[in-house]
Amino acid sequence: MPGTLYLIPNTLGDTEALSHVIPEHVQALTASLGYFVAENAKTARAFLKLVNTQHPLARPLQEIRIDELNVNTPAQALAALLEPLQAGQDAGLLSEAGVPAVADPGADLVRLAHQHGIPVRPLVGPSSLLLSVMASGLNGQSFAFNGYLPTDAAARAKRLKELEARSRQDKQTQLFIETPYRNAAMLDALLASCAGNTLICVATDISLPSESIRTQSSAQWKAQLAAGKTPDFHKKPTVFLLLAQ
Repeated sequence: MPGTLYLIPNTLGDTEALSHVIPEHVQALTASLGYFVAENAKTARAFLKLVNTQHPLARPLQEIRIDELNVNTPAQALAALLEPLQAGQDAGLLSEAGVPAVADPGADLVRLAHQHGIPVRPLVGPSSLLLSVMASGLNGQSFAFNGYLPTDAAARAKRLKELEARSRQDKQTQLFIETPYRNAAMLDALLASCAGNTLICVATDISLPSESIRTQSSAQWKAQLAAGKTPDFHKKPTVFLLLAQ
C-alpha cells in the first residue's frame, strides 16, 4: 500500500509561539516523519528544529530526507518525489509559510498524488488568506484569490479596475498579495484605481505579535495617507482585499 501525503502547515513567521498556531497533534505527526517535500530545504529544517523543541524528532535531523519543490521544479521531476510514497513511506508536504498547496507550488504534487492513488491528508494550521477574509469584515460567502498582480503600473491599474468591476457585479471579495517591499506601491495603486466607497482591507503580519488588520473605504485610506499615517507594512507579508459597493 502507498504511504500518505500529509499537507503540513508552517507558521506565518512567528518562531516563538509554535503551539499558538500549529496544533499539538500536527506537531507530533510532523516529528514522526522521515521524508519531506518542501519549498525550501533550509526553511524546512528550521521548522523541524522548532518542532523538535516540543516533540522530539523520530530520527536525527541530518537523517531526514528533504526534497525541494518550488517554482523552478520541472513538471517531469514531480513523479520522483512520489516514489517513496509509492513504496509505502509517509511524507509531509511543507510550505515556507502557511498551508501547502494554496498559493504554493505544492498543488501540482497533490494533484499527481491523487492520480497515483496516494492518500492525501490536509492538516490544520494557519492560512493568511483565510484569516484575512475572517478579519476583514468583507464578504466571506464569496471571495477569490488572485495571486500577484502585474508589476507594470498600467497593467496593474487595468487589472485592479477589472477586479473592482467583478467585485461590484458579483458582490465578491477580491484578494491578492504583493512582494513585501512593494506594499506601499500596491496600496497607492489601489487608491488611484478604486472608487472612493470601495472597501479595502490591508492585513499585515497575520498571527504575529506585529499583526495589523484594517478595513476602511478607499476615501478613508486616502485621507489617512494624506495625513502622513502610512501602514507599517514595509517588507512585511501583507494580504490586500477589496469589496466594491
